[in-house]
Amino acid sequence: MLGAGPVLRGNGDCGTMMTSPDTPVAAAAAAAAVPDDRAGPSVELSIVVPCLNEQDGLPAFLTRMTAAAVSSGLTYEIVLVDDGSTDATWATMQAACAADPHLRGVRLSRNFGHQRALSAGLMQTQGARVLLIDADLQDPPEALVPMLALMQAEQADVVYGRRMARAGEGWLKRASAGLFYRVLRWLSSTDIPADTGDFRLLSATIVARLNAMPEQHRFLRGMIAWLGGRQVPYDYQRAPRAAGQSGYPLRRMVSFATDAITGFSMAPLRLCTGLAVVSVLIALGLLVYVVASVVSGSAVRGWASLMMIFLFFQSVQLLCLGLVGEYLGRLFMESKNRPLFIITEQTPRGD
Repeated sequence: MLGAGPVLRGNGDCGTMMTSPDTPVAAAAAAAAVPDDRAGPSVELSIVVPCLNEQDGLPAFLTRMTAAAVSSGLTYEIVLVDDGSTDATWATMQAACAADPHLRGVRLSRNFGHQRALSAGLMQTQGARVLLIDADLQDPPEALVPMLALMQAEQADVVYGRRMARAGEGWLKRASAGLFYRVLRWLSSTDIPADTGDFRLLSATIVARLNAMPEQHRFLRGMIAWLGGRQVPYDYQRAPRAAGQSGYPLRRMVSFATDAITGFSMAPLRLCTGLAVVSVLIALGLLVYVVASVVSGSAVRGWASLMMIFLFFQSVQLLCLGLVGEYLGRLFMESKNRPLFIITEQTPRGD
């Protein structure tokens, strides 16, 4: 396993906490990542649960997740992150946290997205091991104990859930997900496992190093793979969603895929270079054809061929500009150094 590392701790005060926009989260994470061998995790297991409009399914999830945590025999905390829900998710969290001191609620000021909600939860954890899991019960809470056993047996830094089946999902989503991961693995120099999500068990060392990474466009499963260490799969059958609707509509899935590809691959930029080389070769071929036509006297005067050539090269230029613009846009967003999220309210930390 990787050497012992610091655990990034969140503010444990009761009531409201606001992260100042003038204080970059990345700077806070880097400051908190200074090794301190005297300090250790205050609980043995943290469970991070991002929630978006999960008022119907949250009670059933907490029942199963709490039972799994108790059966592990470890001291634990469950960090619930409300990612700008528009239903009664936060009220449900507050009631649950009031009844169980193992639960903590974190409310974001708006919907920042699944990856940042996970990041917010990770920055609040104190555990020696951290489980990432969604509240929709597609990923089984009961897998916690065998994942812990696998981490111990393999001396692993990461145990990631690998989906052997995806019940309740249409063929189009399954096919597009499979294609996405295989294309990403082909394009990226980082070995990102296929058929996985964010359901995984992390060591405190991985969590501390992940929290210190300042990316605004976060693709956590890729970032975790990039960190290295010993990472092993846990195979499981993914269940249908228990309640509510998916927080990943087509628009968000496309945005997620764009972040993943541009964040972990330079291939799109290299595609521009390849297209430029091909365009030059085609242009040279056309030049030879035009010169031969003029010499032989068979040149046909007309605008159609000129327009086709013009449109072809303009299309290549626009494609290249679009790809370069995507990377420049990412640099622009990173240069703002805005906080990843803003917490407006928290439930009290249990004893």
